[in-house]
Amino acid sequence: MYTIIPFEPSYRDDVIFCLLCAKDALGRKPRLNEDLLDIEKNYFGRGDMFWIALDERGRVSGMIGTNTVSETDMWLKRLYIRPTMKRRGLGGALLAKAEDFARSKGIKTIHTRFADDYLEAAEFYPAKGFVESERVKGLRHLVKSID
Repeated sequence: MYTIIPFEPSYRDDVIFCLLCAKDALGRKPRLNEDLLDIEKNYFGRGDMFWIALDERGRVSGMIGTNTVSETDMWLKRLYIRPTMKRRGLGGALLAKAEDFARSKGIKTIHTRFADDYLEAAEFYPAKGFVESERVKGLRHLVKSID
């Protein structure tokens, strides 16, 4: 069971821990992304959102952020799920929050980008209606049109 809420500063350290666990499970060198050091400024301060999913103990189990780049286009950022919480519908629930937010802003296209070796992402996004638009230098760019 989980609850999805907008990010609150008291969860900052747990967001970072969740991200590092997720990256480690993906075989990535855990490193901190600069935007997560000040989520309020880098997301809310720009008119975007950042949601966290909390498990029954109140620990961060997943996250997703948005980056609006025009009146019609938005990028997804930092969709990560804690390894022990995968395959429970959490990624889909977080994505649904971002899509609802996009609709409320009049966004027509949602973009995402990930490395070719992110095999879970390569299965997840197409299953959620995203289509590949290009592949450049080991990165896949997928888009989804929404109404």
